[in-house]
Amino acid sequence: MKNLNKILHTVTFCMLSISVNASTLEDVEKSFYPYKTGFPSAENIKPGLVINKDNADLAKDVLDPEMLQHVKDGWVEITVGETTDFILNNGYIQATKDAVGKVKLGAQKGQLEGYVAGRPFPEEPDLNDPRAGEKLAWNFQYGYNWGDSAAISPFYWRYRNMNTAKVEREIKFDFHFLNWAHRVNHDPKPEITPNPGKLFRSIYVHVQKPFDVKNTQLLIHRYQNDLKRDNAWLYLGFQRRVRRLATGQVTDSFLGSDLMIEDFEGYNGRISDMNWKYLGTKYMLLPFYNHDEQQLTDEYKESDGYKFVDFHGKGKCFPNVSYQLRKVYILQSSPVDKNHPISKRIHYVDAQTFTLPRTIIYDRAGKYWKSWMIGQANPEHHLPINKGSGVSIDDSFGMMDVQAMHCTTGQFKGIVDPELNPPKMFKVQYMRVQGK
Repeated sequence: MKNLNKILHTVTFCMLSISVNASTLEDVEKSFYPYKTGFPSAENIKPGLVINKDNADLAKDVLDPEMLQHVKDGWVEITVGETTDFILNNGYIQATKDAVGKVKLGAQKGQLEGYVAGRPFPEEPDLNDPRAGEKLAWNFQYGYNWGDSAAISPFYWRYRNMNTAKVEREIKFDFHFLNWAHRVNHDPKPEITPNPGKLFRSIYVHVQKPFDVKNTQLLIHRYQNDLKRDNAWLYLGFQRRVRRLATGQVTDSFLGSDLMIEDFEGYNGRISDMNWKYLGTKYMLLPFYNHDEQQLTDEYKESDGYKFVDFHGKGKCFPNVSYQLRKVYILQSSPVDKNHPISKRIHYVDAQTFTLPRTIIYDRAGKYWKSWMIGQANPEHHLPINKGSGVSIDDSFGMMDVQAMHCTTGQFKGIVDPELNPPKMFKVQYMRVQGK
């Protein structure tokens, strides 16, 4: 009888997921152009408004509870910017149109059927759909974050004491991203061949400074089969050897920072590693902006004159950027593994780009632990090479550990250029060669 009940439950689960998944071309249009009929508005929230501890209640409906409390406590002030369109790449939008009605969830979490490229589920999420959260997660996983390939070079991380604002450590990285499959813009499309391992995406990280961790490298392989575990390798310069990372190490502190490897880009893991729950849709303030209109720092000198986002607020842990009122899907993820160091994340998903600019992380006891902000820059106001790319540019980050009163900040120079990311770079042997 137990086996029969289990089978019936599985069949019902699958039927529910299929019955509510009927996307149309109209859904695609609304998904990529949510502001076509007008930009959102909220009472008393106007461009130019500075939200601070004296008027924080004006923003009680458009800030997440944790950020609102930080404003009330005087930790940060938020300047409201004008909402703008972040139009994604035409190839990605067309791939979504081509796949309308062809993509569906499999019987098991982490399985996707009929997917080639584009946004898998462009229809509006439904609170009555038990797998709506999973569909949103797939839209992020197969989103256009960094396009088919891109680099962050350089990428500065600073470790800061939140009470004193003292910078305890600075690391200069290069990050590289490559989609092996589901490509929509750069040839070969839709997949790089040969690809015998059936990889979906790779991330390669190389430390340039300081000397004690110089040449430290990280390589991550994620597979098209989400049920197959990621592979990750670490090369430590002082050891001069490559070692494979154990599964649990992706949730350890990365190089002593406030980030886990799993935190990269808002969430860097498999769909099947989490339980996903859609909590609702609302308009909220998120860090979206035009890079060239922000108060940038002169601290780092780039030969092309590029300037990085600066930081302000408590401990200088908050990106000093303006926030836009945007359509947001609220998504909860909770680990399948009960030994995971967190109990859940609340992701505030931007509905137009499906980036994760705002995530709240809770510890095992369910207490607020970390605040994760990733500033999104419009490519039309960024480096010349990024204009026309249709990529929402990750441009700044702040990860705050509010229990330890410590933070890690990140300043990006994001470059959407496939020439910087040859496939050979994303192989273990490349790490050995670079480490010599």
